[in-house]
Amino acid sequence: MAARIFFLFKCRFLYGGNVETKKCQANTGSVVSVRGSVVDVYFKDNPPPVYSLLRAGEGGSVAIEVMSQLGRGRVRGIALTPTQGLARGMRAAYTGGPLKIPVGKNILSRMFNVFGNPIDRKPAPEGVSWRCIHQAPPALARRCTKSEIFETGIKVIDVLMPLERGGKAGLFGGAGVGKTVLLTEMIHNMVERHEGVSIFCGIGERCREGEELYRDMKDAGVLDNMVMIFSQMNELPGSRFRVGHAALTMAEYFRDDERRDVLLLMDNIFRFIQAGSEVSGLMGNMPSRLGYQPTLGTDLSQLEERISNTDTGAITSIQAVYVPADDFTDPSAVHTFSHLSASIVLSRKRAGEGLYPAIDPLASSSSMAIPSIIGERHYGIAQKIRRTLAQYEELKDIIAMLGLEQLSPEDRGVVFRARQLERFLTQPFFTTGQFSGMEGKTVGLADALDGCESILQDEFKGCPESVLYMIGRVEEAREKLKALKSRAQDGAAKNPAGGINESAVK
Repeated sequence: MAARIFFLFKCRFLYGGNVETKKCQANTGSVVSVRGSVVDVYFKDNPPPVYSLLRAGEGGSVAIEVMSQLGRGRVRGIALTPTQGLARGMRAAYTGGPLKIPVGKNILSRMFNVFGNPIDRKPAPEGVSWRCIHQAPPALARRCTKSEIFETGIKVIDVLMPLERGGKAGLFGGAGVGKTVLLTEMIHNMVERHEGVSIFCGIGERCREGEELYRDMKDAGVLDNMVMIFSQMNELPGSRFRVGHAALTMAEYFRDDERRDVLLLMDNIFRFIQAGSEVSGLMGNMPSRLGYQPTLGTDLSQLEERISNTDTGAITSIQAVYVPADDFTDPSAVHTFSHLSASIVLSRKRAGEGLYPAIDPLASSSSMAIPSIIGERHYGIAQKIRRTLAQYEELKDIIAMLGLEQLSPEDRGVVFRARQLERFLTQPFFTTGQFSGMEGKTVGLADALDGCESILQDEFKGCPESVLYMIGRVEEAREKLKALKSRAQDGAAKNPAGGINESAVK
């Protein structure tokens, strides 16, 4: 009796703060091999199944997830925490289930790690339940077949590459082109425009970025409807590989139990794939193309298929995807493309020109951009914009060689309209206001379409492009133009065509 009481006390000490174990099974094994993050454990009876969580080391400090069974009572797992101090012969206890994460209303406004422990220097949330991070995707019978548009308040996205409610959108781009900034702006707009929950999942994030995001979201007043979960760059690959599944479990709770729409932002999917490649290599699997794991497609689909639109709510996911060396034929980018309903490609060239957000409208696409979903007017305007920008791209070489004066009047009109559209599709962000000195703006879809239509109809012909740069609605450009004309009447110079001389405006 005394021995059983001691064992139950030991189980409560090891697992009470991290997992909910109503039945702590008396199943312990011994460590037989430690090779970096790979740990082999021998169980005399009943070896735990795959995905089980083991605890070893002093005070259960080393968390191990079982990845394979080797036979004759031996299992092989990946350590989720550093294995310092772990040695052969030490005891490893089965926790009674897989890795679990807290879910509930009280996790809002908090920041967690992959184990569900708070990392925001606040006490652990009360009134939460613990759920396994490994969940099956919703059945096809539960999925909603109606296609709806998810408005972001960002002009270039809503007009040219509309997002799907309950869909998956990818932000593709190299380092330093604005993926994280765009994600944080969408978090701000989600809370402001929609009565939903935002969950930010940082996979392999820098500690600096996590701290800055927490502080910015708190200052913006959107932290109350947001959850953040991080796995830092310096953490083991097993931890980075599972943090995405943990974030999805939280999102599924708000979708299925609270019946709320969820915006799930992941930064970034490439680091998830990279962590999976490291885990695969540690487990001894032969690498596939370009060194990626042979199970790349399976690993990614197990994560992506859980993101869907159901009869209770929707999980809309926006995922930053780092593209190695800006090579879109890389297997990580190719496999990610196949799961997405919208692809947003960020251009380093446009970022260099000061056109923010630096989204390439011709390289980006969306499966929602069809007349039956977005309507005939929206589709017609989007097609005209793409046609104008494509013609401008073709004319750039001629302009570089011969100059703008050598173009025909029709081609010059195309160039002027395209340049005005490029500037109108820029937008000041709330999250960058402290750096740019410009107040952030959100623009509804109707206002964005009206502005693009006005430019296509040559309403601003002969006007300086600066009136359309970094504004919200087109009414702001009209007010700027009215102010410029008023100044011009007071003594500013005018050009022969009757428009305003931009040099005089400056």
